[in-house]
Amino acid sequence: MTSQIAMTGVEQDGLRMPVIDFGAFRTGDPQQRQQVADQVVEAFKNSGFLYLKNHGIPKDQVQTVFRTFAKFFERPQAQKDELAWTTPRSNRGYVTSGREKVTHSNDPEEVAKQRASNPDLKESMEIGREGVEGMPNQWPDRFGDEDGITFTKLMKQFFLTCKDLHVNVMRAIAVGMGLEEQFFDTFTDGGDNNLRLLHYPPVRKSVFLDKPDQVRAGEHSDYGSITLLFQDNVGGLEVKSPRGTWVRATPIPDTIVINAGDLLSRWSNETIKSTNHRVIQPPPKDGEMDDADNPNACFSARYSIAYFCNPNFDKLIEALPGTFENEAAKKYAAVNSGDYLEMRLAATY
Repeated sequence: MTSQIAMTGVEQDGLRMPVIDFGAFRTGDPQQRQQVADQVVEAFKNSGFLYLKNHGIPKDQVQTVFRTFAKFFERPQAQKDELAWTTPRSNRGYVTSGREKVTHSNDPEEVAKQRASNPDLKESMEIGREGVEGMPNQWPDRFGDEDGITFTKLMKQFFLTCKDLHVNVMRAIAVGMGLEEQFFDTFTDGGDNNLRLLHYPPVRKSVFLDKPDQVRAGEHSDYGSITLLFQDNVGGLEVKSPRGTWVRATPIPDTIVINAGDLLSRWSNETIKSTNHRVIQPPPKDGEMDDADNPNACFSARYSIAYFCNPNFDKLIEALPGTFENEAAKKYAAVNSGDYLEMRLAATY
């Protein structure tokens, strides 16, 4: 069975990623807003993934962000290294190819083993909220050129644009779970989120002859509450189905892929799913591997934007009202948001 791309999004092997029109939640009447909220929560309960259209982020803004950060990765390696990522607590700065190994494992030794045998073929720029003492963002405006100044201004704006969508999606989740619409507002107003700009460089086709299972980003689940993913038209994202197969989350124009993370699953007492996913080189088209023995033959670069949304780092996360009958039914102990996310990141890098 092949994936079907339509208003239903993707449906294959028991995995359904619907396309949800968020415009009705943003501007509709109470009945329309409830309907959209129910659709969002149902998707998170069933697959943990959905496509969101009419989300309110202008198409031209997204296109400008893609063009701008693609130019950033063309900078000399020495300049990028000046902006290097330092610690899990800060989680800001440039991450060189092979440094991170995303995985579903929390064991540092196992992650190191996977990194050595099958490194993720990507580099990224990590951006957190501004104004955190001792944790400055690593902006390229320090180099004094126009591209660096433009990049810095644009990404500061885009971070806040995505933060607004995070707040609205969490409001939809609240409505869909029978909570007050503003229930999550005090958990999202700080904006302790992470804007990740991802560049998957051109890769020699011969790599995939030597290692057919080579991945761009290994199998993993996300750590926070939700993730907003903006894909280019190359694709490569795959989601694990209930049958254990990998289903391609084919890019759909003008939509954002949104998925639930581990902390939201924990918060919801596992009524919401955090589903494993990975990024691969999309399957080659007919004849595309004919020149794979040519050392200069490469697959195209891939770009994507992941905006990782988290509860404010000073918040205590415990089972949401309505997700348990008594204290014994809570599946997890309460945990501090910031401590939890730092622990997960420390294992990844």
